[in-house]
Amino acid sequence: MCAALLNELVLSRVFLADGKRTGTDWKKPIINSIRRSNFPRKPTRTTMKKAVIVAFDKFTDIDVFLAWDLLNRVKMYDSGFEVKIAGTKSSHRSVSGVELATHCRIEEANNADLVYFASGPGTRQLIKNEFYLGRFRLHPQTQVICSICSGSLLLAALGLLDGLTATTYPTSFELLESYGITVVENTHLVTHDRIATAAGCLAAVDLIGWAIEKLYDEEVKSNVIGSILPVGRPYMQKVA
Repeated sequence: MCAALLNELVLSRVFLADGKRTGTDWKKPIINSIRRSNFPRKPTRTTMKKAVIVAFDKFTDIDVFLAWDLLNRVKMYDSGFEVKIAGTKSSHRSVSGVELATHCRIEEANNADLVYFASGPGTRQLIKNEFYLGRFRLHPQTQVICSICSGSLLLAALGLLDGLTATTYPTSFELLESYGITVVENTHLVTHDRIATAAGCLAAVDLIGWAIEKLYDEEVKSNVIGSILPVGRPYMQKVA
């Protein structure tokens, strides 16, 4: 939607420069674009649902920020929806050097409706840290739990992937298999009831879409994910 608005705004300014439009006519295409969108003018529901993004030092930037952006768009439908970034300290530094402030400690993931594990080189140390792992008390029977790329290593270390297939970034295939997990190498998204793993940074789009549908419904998912796609491209999700 943002791209469509920008495109029509640019076109409107060209028309103004050519003298073909005057006054407030340039506003009309923008208003019409908003009217044509699928976004509600105000949230249509209010729940107390909460999503927690688990971050750590040396996280992959896009794997946190893309999920953060997408999940916050849910607030257009649910004014009570809350998104928090959890960590072990007040801030964590990404692989590219961005300092990210956290909202809470990782224990808050234990009572969240949705728990999303980010990825990055930092996972390699955390999977060996028994104290860190012991702070999680997750419940796959009631929570939606997912990971992007090497975040699946944390799910495996927590025992959440026992008996399941999963995927991860190719450089983590062998390490994930060392936990006894059957790795699916030819797909970007593997789901099992309320647990999902995804491979490749942009796979987070489908991963978050899956999680949103688990929490709400297909309509909310399609509208949230559709809001970031290139204009004119329909949303299609494939899962294994």
